[in-house]
Parts: sequence; C-alpha cells; structure tokens
Amino acid sequence: MKAISILLFTALTVVCFMQFAGAQLPQPDGGNIRAGVLPRQWMTGGPKCMESPEWQVHEYNRDLYILRQSGCTDYEKPFLYLLFGDDRALLLDTGSRNGNLVPTLERVVKNWLQRNNRESIPLVVVHSHSHSDHVAGDAAVQALHDAAVPIAFVPAEVEATKRFCKISNWPDEIGQVDLGNRRIDVIPIPGHDTVSIALYDRQTAILFAGDSLYPGRLYVHDLADFQKSTERMIHFTAGKVVAHILGNHIEETRTPYLDYPVGTMYQPNEHELSLSRGALLELEEALLSLHGKPARLSLRDFSIWPVGPSYDMSNSTQAVFDKTQKEQHDHMWDQPQN
Repeated sequence: MKAISILLFTALTVVCFMQFAGAQLPQPDGGNIRAGVLPRQWMTGGPKCMESPEWQVHEYNRDLYILRQSGCTDYEKPFLYLLFGDDRALLLDTGSRNGNLVPTLERVVKNWLQRNNRESIPLVVVHSHSHSDHVAGDAAVQALHDAAVPIAFVPAEVEATKRFCKISNWPDEIGQVDLGNRRIDVIPIPGHDTVSIALYDRQTAILFAGDSLYPGRLYVHDLADFQKSTERMIHFTAGKVVAHILGNHIEETRTPYLDYPVGTMYQPNEHELSLSRGALLELEEALLSLHGKPARLSLRDFSIWPVGPSYDMSNSTQAVFDKTQKEQHDHMWDQPQN
C-alpha cells in the first residue's frame, strides 16, 4: 500500500511539473522577455491635492507606459496602459470622470516620438470594458486631431471589439492585435461586464486583466460567466511566462485581507499593483467554493463582490461611500498622513 502511495504521489508530481514546466525559463536571466520596472509606490490622491498632478506617468520600459489618474480628480484612480509597437501604439482605456487625459497623453506620445526620432505614430484606443470609470475620456480622445497622433477608436462594445480583434466566436476564441513587431493576445472575459477583455503582451509577458483581477474588490455581475472567464485566463496562460498580472485599480491595503473603504481617494499604504498567476488560481478556487451561489468572499489580496445588473451600491455600501468621500474631500488639500 505504501509503495502504491509513493508511486501515485510521484505520478502526480510529474503531471504537475509537466503542466507548469512550460511556463518556466531555463535560466534566471529573463529569457527573451523584455523587462521593465514598477514603482515601489504610486501616487494616489494627495496628501496635498494642490500639489498632485492629474496623472502619474510611469515608464515601465521605453515602449510601455502606465498612467494612473489621481484620486484628487476621482476616487476610482484607474490605471491606463500605453504600448508602442513599430507600426502603431495602443491605449487601453481613457480614464474616469474629470480625468483630463488628453494633455498628458499627447505629451507622452510626443516625447516617445522625439526619443525615437519619429514624426508620427497611429494610436488605437481600446477598452478593458465599458464602465464609466474607464471610458469617461472617450469623447476627448476622439476629438483629438493631431497629425502626429492619428486616432483609431474602438468603442467598448462587443461587436466592435470582435471586429477589431478578429474574434468570430465570442467569448471562446482568442483574438490578436499586431502593433508591428509586437503581438497582443485578446482574451474575452465577460462576467464583470459583458464586453470585458484581458490583453496578454507577448513582449513583456504581462497580462492586463482589467477589472477582473486586481488588488481590491472584484465586482461580479454574472458569477457563471466570471468563473468561466477566470478559467479561460488560466487555460490561456498555462505554459506561458507571466511576469505580472496588472489590473485597473488598487483598493487593498498592504495589510492582508484589509481594503480601503469604497470612495477612498488617498491611499498612502496601498497594496502593490502587480499580482502573479497564482492569484488567478486562488481566484478560481474561491469561485468554485461558492458552488454557483453569489456571496462576498475576502481573500488575502482581493475580494469577490457580487453585484446586481445595474451596478448600484447597496444602502450600506452607499453610506460608507458618502462618509468616506466627505471626510477625504474635506481634507483634500492636506490629508492626514497616518
């Protein structure tokens, strides 16, 4: 019996190793993955809003820029991602209310052009999903008429996304976008929103997971779809290197299981942005534990929050939001720093 147990354990170990071995690099030298750097801490919403820029721009590497909207403009503080290829650039999302994205976007693109001795580059705008805190800058970006930055705009709609990404069988087919010597895979992940997508950048091995996985409250509109989409991301990333999973928000603190109240604009002790592929596996396990019945569930680095189709806050959540917003707006010019 003992010998059979040992053989069974060995067989399972080999299977597990074979399943994940493809995602490993043979040497700790980064392989052909293009490296970059994330900041130790992001600006959030203060402590002094008079001193805070509307957008923080971080250079991950020379061809990938992360833009974060200040909480002083909107508590959502979303992250946007700007990727450059040889032929065109891609902007993922346009920000939340009061973002005033265009001046910052133009500056970053024109600085990139100057650095690379280029006169122009087309910019395609796509969306992680259709919620207002990720599309509020759409009109302003569409109104941008600059010969150096011609805009191709893909609205946050299923049919438009399918056409652009060449997806015939939504949501079970993986689409692709070629920026010129930079290929992006597009994974449909409905559940948070009907038009949610994740992007996998082969160049940096980053999975951009939108609002479906980040350090915070994962608002689930359709539990069955959300679970299938999580499994779709796990299946897609099997055998691939995943350097980071980067989502659209940070709502967790650095203290495990503790988030910032909804409506928080200043987060001096917030969780890091990056999650690993292990977080996807943890999310799947948590979803399976619900057995198809929506319920809130807190995990170390994020929590599952089922919500209704209208995305309205519950009365208790609305009360927390109103209280938090009042406290932080009352002190937005000089926030308490503890």
